[in-house]
Amino acid sequence: MDNNEIIHLRLWNQLISKPRFNTPLEVVSWLGAIQAQNYASAKWSIGARNPEINDADVEQAIVDKTIIRTWMMRSTLHFVAKADIRWMLELLTPQLIARSALRYRQLELDEPTFKKSKEVFFSELMVAKQLTRHDMMSALEKAKISTSGQRGYHLLARAAKDGLICFGPQQGKEQTFVLLDEWAPDAKHMKRSLALSELALRYFTSYGPATLKDFVWWSGLKVSDAKQGLNAVSYRLKSEEVNGKIYWMASYDEDNQKNFSKIHLLPGYDEYLLGYKDRGAVVDKQDAAKISPGNNGVFNPTIVVNGRVAGIWKSGLKKDVLSITSHPFVPFTELEKGAFIKAAEKYGKFLEKSVIIN
Repeated sequence: MDNNEIIHLRLWNQLISKPRFNTPLEVVSWLGAIQAQNYASAKWSIGARNPEINDADVEQAIVDKTIIRTWMMRSTLHFVAKADIRWMLELLTPQLIARSALRYRQLELDEPTFKKSKEVFFSELMVAKQLTRHDMMSALEKAKISTSGQRGYHLLARAAKDGLICFGPQQGKEQTFVLLDEWAPDAKHMKRSLALSELALRYFTSYGPATLKDFVWWSGLKVSDAKQGLNAVSYRLKSEEVNGKIYWMASYDEDNQKNFSKIHLLPGYDEYLLGYKDRGAVVDKQDAAKISPGNNGVFNPTIVVNGRVAGIWKSGLKKDVLSITSHPFVPFTELEKGAFIKAAEKYGKFLEKSVIIN
């Protein structure tokens, strides 16, 4: 296995080169979780993996409670399948909470304050069922719990990590929150050992070829826990050493690696890039700063050519017309210009908008 095979297998396993599922739920379940701090980008991460899924389909999946947005891995927002949300929260968030201890102290947030804030959220949502972020903050202030600075954010995030609340459907451009027990009453619980093995199998099947370090990065697990999960399912995977690194993946059909010479427009924060600690297989080191200027955690949408990040793109909406501008790192060939237009039209179809290329 060489670097090209790693790229091609990731494109296949991440459903980018060939869609194999028909619904947002199936896509999210396959990937385990999709990073979602940028709401519009996260919806396109789902749509980019099947051209028949549009923005309205993803919104409907949220309304239908089949996929749920919450704080999950690395204290970052993710979409997860309703069936998975409980066991993933129980597995992943305790150590996230422990790692936040210093920040909690800086904000003068202690356990009694968290307990009181969750009581406020519970009582308000039992009546209203769904509240905007503004309403949630107002409820805290009425209860004499300050939301100043970043306190409000951390109070919401902690309630979500503790499994009390999650995001509901958007209300216009406003975020809303609901009680997780009411939104996903049948979500599965799982013993810790089984949860570790399930998460490892899900990751290496859908993200492979990937290393243990990649899995640790993506999941936020301790190395020892990640190893335990991988060891439990290693008999169901195959491994290969490339340049001194051990890559794990599900068994594959070599025919799946053929005919991947395409351009894909992926959103910022897409799992194709952020699902790995080591991104060297798909992006040159000198281009990394163009994807995430300032290395501040903000990621631009990317142009992927033959599996490698070859540029960034931007879009704007005016009078129901979607304008898309390409910024390739190296000028496109005539063939690539045509492929870029087709990829841009795919995004336009997702949003049900006509497209112009700048």
